Amino acid sequence: MATRPLEGKTALVTGGSRGVGAGIVARLAADGARVAFTYANSPQRAEAVAAAAAAHPIRADSLHEQDIEAAVAQTADRFGSLDILVNNAAVGTFATITDLKMAEIDAMLTINVRSVIVAIRESLAHMGSGGRIINIGSINADRTPFPGQSIYATTKGALASLTRGLARELAPRGITINNIQPGPIDTDANPADGPAASTMLGVMAMDRFGTAAEVGAFVSYLAGPDATYITGASLDIDGGFGA
Repeated sequence: MATRPLEGKTALVTGGSRGVGAGIVARLAADGARVAFTYANSPQRAEAVAAAAAAHPIRADSLHEQDIEAAVAQTADRFGSLDILVNNAAVGTFATITDLKMAEIDAMLTINVRSVIVAIRESLAHMGSGGRIINIGSINADRTPFPGQSIYATTKGALASLTRGLARELAPRGITINNIQPGPIDTDANPADGPAASTMLGVMAMDRFGTAAEVGAFVSYLAGPDATYITGASLDIDGGFGA
C-alpha cells in the first residue's frame, strides 16, 4: 500500500483553521494531497495551520455564497484540479427553539446546510471520475440526548439526507460522497476537560473524547484508494455516543 495514498490529489477543506478542520488539513497533506482550506476569522491561526501542512489558506465566510464559489474557483485555478471536497465548516448555537434568535437559526441553516450545497455544486464543475466529497456531520443527527440541540441536529440530519440523495446522482460520474458523524471531539470549542465533558462521557460507551487527528484519519481513508466502494453512507466516529 502507498505510504502517501493521496499523492497527486487536490483537496479543499472548508473551515480548516482550527479543531477538526485543522486535523483534516494536516492528515490530507501528510498523505500527499495538495490542500487548500477556508477560514472566516483568525488569520494568524490559519497561517499557522498552512505553514505546518504546507497548505493554502483562503479567507471565505460560509455565510456568503460568493465566498464559497470563489474558494472553489481559487483552489481549482491554483492546483489545476479538484479531487476531494471536505465540507467541514459549521456553527452550533445550543438553546431551546424558543430561546434561539432567528438570526442564530438562519446562520446554522446557511453555514451547515446551504453552504455545503453551494460548495458541492461549484466543485462538481472541476471534479472528474474518482472524485470524493466528504461531509462532516454529527452524531446528533441520530441522537440528541440533551435539550437545546434540535436545530443543530436538524442541520446535520439534512447532511445525511443530502449525502444519500447525491450518492445516486454522482455514482454514474464515478464520484463518491459520504458523511462522517463525529461525536465528542476534543477541540478548543469542546474541550475534553470542559464543563460539559462529564455529562457527555456519561452517555458514551468509551471514557474519552475523540481527537481531531482521528477524524482526519477517517476522512483520509474515505478520500483514498481503499474506499472506492463506499458511497451514500453516514459513518459514526463517536466513542459509542450513539450506541
